[in-house]
Amino acid sequence: MMMAINTEANSIRGEILYNEPMSKHTSWRVGGMADCYFKPADIEDLAMFLAMNSNDSQIYWVGLGSNLLVRDGGIRGTVIMTSGLLNTLEIVDDEIIRAEAGVACPKVAKFVAKNGFEGSEFFAGIPGTIGGALAMNAGAFGGETWEKVVSVETLDRKGNKHERFPNEYDVAYRSVNGPAGEWFVAGKFKFKKGDGEKSLKRMKALLEKRNATQPSNQPSCGSVFRNPDNDYAARLIEACGLKGYCVGGASVSEKHANFIVNTGNASALDIENLIAHVATTVKQQKGIKLVREAHIIGDRND
Repeated sequence: MMMAINTEANSIRGEILYNEPMSKHTSWRVGGMADCYFKPADIEDLAMFLAMNSNDSQIYWVGLGSNLLVRDGGIRGTVIMTSGLLNTLEIVDDEIIRAEAGVACPKVAKFVAKNGFEGSEFFAGIPGTIGGALAMNAGAFGGETWEKVVSVETLDRKGNKHERFPNEYDVAYRSVNGPAGEWFVAGKFKFKKGDGEKSLKRMKALLEKRNATQPSNQPSCGSVFRNPDNDYAARLIEACGLKGYCVGGASVSEKHANFIVNTGNASALDIENLIAHVATTVKQQKGIKLVREAHIIGDRND
């Protein structure tokens, strides 16, 4: 059911689009239409939108569209876009950085270092936004988002704002569970003063290493599966002889086995079927159940 939009909501400053193709907004470059697509002007505008249009239809939040597969049948509900919109990034106190949900994680990494702090290098390797990083405890290069969280700001379905703290969440590897019915719209992070130039150099070296080992020139979602305990998903997938394995236009990357790339004409169904094939093969050959890191939403067309 489409979210009921109040046509008299003249005070809404953001942009509302209908039947928006999600292939334009995901890093895999696939996905059907979203019934409703909202681009808020700021957090206050978003709170008003939620308050004026609250009902039981589904709401999906999208940043850079990485780590996300939207099925070919599209989305029945409303997509709220944060990337480039909820984009405030500022120093609010000694060693405290505030970033809104739509700020790209690499931007946070550089901002922190350029302002004379250190410890943000891992953010440079997260191909998403702060909102997504908070929602899944995203990490890279040995660091994780919630290791730096001081507090978060959330909105609920009625547009009410909340300030929450780490002890209100159950945080684990790529998993965050907290108060139900709330979404992250900003976070405050603590970094210690240090050698920002050294941090930037380390960032550059880490990114050069990553780009040498990952298919950064092809549409993908980043890592498809979580690493199992004491092992690596990529090693298991490669050991099963799956590098280069294709389903339609989707292929297991020859460069990094935990990446599935769109070779140019993949459908969301191709990608989903390839994910399932990889997981089944690893389970059969290695006895290990791979847990999917990529989120799959929307309706199937098949």
